[in-house]
Amino acid sequence: MKLSTRSPKSGNIKTALLVAAFVIIIPILFYTHNLVDRLQKKEREVAALYAKSVEYLANSPYSGGEYSFIFDELIRAIDFPIIESDANNIEIKASRNIEIDTTLSKSERDASVRSLIADMDKMNRPIVVSYQDTIILSRVHYGESLLITRLRWLPYIEIVIAALFIFVGYIGFSYIKRSEQSNIWVGMARETAHQLGTPLSSMMGWVEIMKLQPQPNPRLTDTIAEMENDLLRLNKIADRFSKIGSKPDLREEKLLEVVKGVILYFQKRIPQMGKRVDIVVESAEPVTAKINRELFEWVLENLVKNGLDAMEDGKGKISFRISRLNGAPVIDVTDTGKGIDAAYRKDIFRPGFSTKKRGWGLGLSLSKRIVETYHKGKLSVKESKLGVGTTFRIKLQS
Repeated sequence: MKLSTRSPKSGNIKTALLVAAFVIIIPILFYTHNLVDRLQKKEREVAALYAKSVEYLANSPYSGGEYSFIFDELIRAIDFPIIESDANNIEIKASRNIEIDTTLSKSERDASVRSLIADMDKMNRPIVVSYQDTIILSRVHYGESLLITRLRWLPYIEIVIAALFIFVGYIGFSYIKRSEQSNIWVGMARETAHQLGTPLSSMMGWVEIMKLQPQPNPRLTDTIAEMENDLLRLNKIADRFSKIGSKPDLREEKLLEVVKGVILYFQKRIPQMGKRVDIVVESAEPVTAKINRELFEWVLENLVKNGLDAMEDGKGKISFRISRLNGAPVIDVTDTGKGIDAAYRKDIFRPGFSTKKRGWGLGLSLSKRIVETYHKGKLSVKESKLGVGTTFRIKLQS
């Protein structure tokens, strides 16, 4: 297929939403990280104060080594888990904010506490309590408070919420945009049908008058017949446009007959285009499907025209293959044109993306809309190779 780079930029909204996400998230991350650091520093100071108090009482000649009141009075405000063990981390001398399952045996409880101590030591280095700086009396182990743990998770929760908000916003924007495009499609199509209706009726009337007159020249008779065929074709096109936006009447049709009708139409006109292109049906199963014949013919015609435009040298072949895939009717339309560059495959069905200097970029977009919106099927690029050609696949409902 022939493709150009003449396509509008569509990533501005995505970029703006991404930038907004970073503007929201980065300050939150920095602020939360700073807050966690300050709280951790405060908890380290409190733990150090506790250790110093224990050490002071142990070294004081008047205390008698009694320091159990520290938990009750001196550092009652401790809100993080803290354990004071002996020098070898075997015996627990004191603890606070520690939940130990009392139903466990003593050995199981001790193992659980030692595991908890190991986890705490991974977070914070234990503080040593010594006697006269020579004998280690105990070690103070401490972890994080529930507040810090929650603050650590806060940025991620906010990121998820922000991402969800942006996602919902983008989906909403996309829905509004699609609705606007749909209204434009419908309005343009119906206005076109309306504008064509009056002159077509008038011209068909004039042709009927000319047919009633005696025609001395046989060539004039042939000309009138061709004019009548072209008027019928224009009337058919106007009827197609009038169906856009309304629920189409779907009927069971033989796909081979529909395809042959489209092929016959182009076989009469390709020589007038100055091209030598064969349009054939390579394989056709007796497949039927519920379609609106006029709209579906429009899709096939657009695919054939697309293939003809892709053959820059005016020579080639367009083939149809009709089959079933998992019970669903499938039509593959293959041309021997230029092929589609992989960089543009996502854009070929987008309205406004044109491969021709005079093209509006509506043919493939309109075809996809007819297949997927009105027939509940799927139109996609099955495969494409540069210099070899392209295959479009139409998959209908079974």
